[in-house]
Amino acid sequence: MNINQNIATYLSLNGIPTKTPTDPESIFFMRDPQGAWYPNRGNHFYNIDNICVELHDALEEKIFGSKEDFYFFLRYSPEFLSTAGMNSEAPISKSLFELLLTKLPKEMPVNKALYLFDCRKLVSGIQECSKEVMQLQGEFYQVLNLEELFFPHIPEDDGIRYVTSPTVTKLYALLGFIYVRLHSLLDYVTKLAIEIENLRKDFDTYPRMASKNMLYSDRKRLTFNGKEGTLFEKCALITEVETIRNHIIHDGFLDDMPKAYRVISNGVCIEKFVLFPDRCNEGRLDTFKNRNLFYGNEDKINLRLPMLVETFQTRLLMTLRLLIQSLS
Repeated sequence: MNINQNIATYLSLNGIPTKTPTDPESIFFMRDPQGAWYPNRGNHFYNIDNICVELHDALEEKIFGSKEDFYFFLRYSPEFLSTAGMNSEAPISKSLFELLLTKLPKEMPVNKALYLFDCRKLVSGIQECSKEVMQLQGEFYQVLNLEELFFPHIPEDDGIRYVTSPTVTKLYALLGFIYVRLHSLLDYVTKLAIEIENLRKDFDTYPRMASKNMLYSDRKRLTFNGKEGTLFEKCALITEVETIRNHIIHDGFLDDMPKAYRVISNGVCIEKFVLFPDRCNEGRLDTFKNRNLFYGNEDKINLRLPMLVETFQTRLLMTLRLLIQSLS
């Protein structure tokens, strides 16, 4: 199937694409003009991006004293201060960067600027990672709905059967990476929160960031650790993200033979799904000695993934709003 020719196609959670959604209240994915797939509701990425823009501005004011002072500095400062060591648009080495810094006028607030750009990089990381999560989710449903899970086509009796193929491998890779990037957001937000609560004020030298080497496990250092509705509140959602990410990174796959299931009725596939391991109420995998991949609940992750991402985004928004308030 040529995906680019199916502009009017809507992707469903059960893996069966449609030209016209039968239930407007259900969640389905639509293709935007740039080729990405986004849910018809529950996507808070643009709200997240907007509040990150506010954070960029708030950090400018807090570190430089005022926007006017910062914009005045930008008029005569070299671009490499904001890009070298962070951006491919500055193709210079570490040694050249250090040399260039020594050539700048002593009266320039170079160390203050370097620190600000370092802080803003944390915010940019949250923006880009949030974008990746939405992109990965859309690609997951694109594969589930539009790509052939098994080839060549063969006659199939009615019933439920699993398939494994390179396409299914890609499906699992996308699903796993969504959890990895959600956990990245936990780390990034923790770094930003720690930095904001410990903003540097002495710029006689280029300051080391307070959040350097900090991870989500260091959230106990925060004054609003455990705050209800944030990413720092203990809940089943965050525990699931931590558990699945750690399992994928350290212990293996979510299935010893990754597979997708197809439901056949009258010779036609009417549903596709991916099963997810059982979890206890706290969000951790059900475990018996060496075994932790049980499927007794028949949890179809494709039916609940958008709600999981939306709930995570809602907590992220609440967390970022608190950070804005602490900067005011």
